Amino acid sequence: MLDHLYTLVVTDTGIKNNMATSIAYIHVHDKPVIKTLHHAGNITSTKAELFAIRCSIDQAINIQEISKIIVITDSIHAAKRIFDSSLHLY
Repeated sequence: MLDHLYTLVVTDTGIKNNMATSIAYIHVHDKPVIKTLHHAGNITSTKAELFAIRCSIDQAINIQEISKIIVITDSIHAAKRIFDSSLHLY
């Protein structure tokens, strides 16, 4: 059981016509509080996903009284690289 001091970050990315669209939702206490949408051209879906995750974490750490951030993504490649800053700038 999770305590009430967590935030949930859900991200997804898609590419169409060389344009990446990343979307991230931040939920606190099971309610959506922030939605971000980013567009980028000529970028891989993994980099777009990492960017969305980074932006979401940056926003989540500014939410008062949050002690845990849970990231949910459908990209196993991005999930493996989240904490490896030698592989990406994000």
